[in-house]
Amino acid sequence: MKKLLKWLGILLVVIVAIGLVAVAGVYIVSGSRINKTYDVAVKPLAIPTDAAAIEEGARLTIIRGCNDCHDADFGGQALIDDPAFGTFHTANLTSGAGSATAQYSIEDWDRAIRHGIDPEGKGVMIMPSNEFSVLSDEQLGQIIAYLQTVPPVDREHPEPKPGFLGRVLFLAGQVPLSPAAMIDHTAVHPASIPPTASVEYGAYLVTTCMGRHQPDLAGGPVPGAAPGDPLSANLTPAGHLANWTLEDFTNVLRNGVTPEGKALDPAVMPWTLTQHMTDVEIEAVWLYLNSLQPVASAQ
Repeated sequence: MKKLLKWLGILLVVIVAIGLVAVAGVYIVSGSRINKTYDVAVKPLAIPTDAAAIEEGARLTIIRGCNDCHDADFGGQALIDDPAFGTFHTANLTSGAGSATAQYSIEDWDRAIRHGIDPEGKGVMIMPSNEFSVLSDEQLGQIIAYLQTVPPVDREHPEPKPGFLGRVLFLAGQVPLSPAAMIDHTAVHPASIPPTASVEYGAYLVTTCMGRHQPDLAGGPVPGAAPGDPLSANLTPAGHLANWTLEDFTNVLRNGVTPEGKALDPAVMPWTLTQHMTDVEIEAVWLYLNSLQPVASAQ
């Protein structure tokens, strides 16, 4: 009996040791990837000063979801607060106390938005720059022009703190804690993109949807969501879109009501943001989604 207990004790020690090594490995490897620095040179960007361009920048921050994440006043807010997953706040983009961008140069704004890196070259955690990396110089300039005009908000935020579960999911490729690693930093950005009702323009716009609806747009669990939270919809022709008309789709994006009579929760499907899209933009997205191959949802 004593011999058995001795071996059980040894086995327990071995299991604990393996567990500690595994945990240490997760923290070391994830920390190395999270703290990676990038040396990205960006070309000079023209920032407009006219009222029409600034107003368009304001609209773009809405349809691209900037004020959804950074709060309506752009002072930032708690995004995720979970002991296992981690604690993450979005940045204060105003010039007030606690600002992350008050000292930004135009080049710093470009690197943060399109490349997901801060002025020191470190990846900005959770910031979905992989969705914004396609932005044209014209639209990026309009967004920056507007953000530089928003009233100052005094709001301090703690540094991001990824938890063990968040790190594991990050290493497994399930959660983009460091979107900078997903971006081609050598890509050439277009000066401008004509707004046309076309598949090409729809592909340019729909990148904003990929964080919620998955890169293949087949829907499923939203990264960072809690267990039991609603799944995002399948936007390929394998989903409900196959039976919708352009008018149906427009009504969903403008009023949040599906052809089946379902009222969508803006917290799940942010139609209060998409309602600011133009008719041309909505049709372009519609054309692009209908050009996709049907993909079965992973729900």
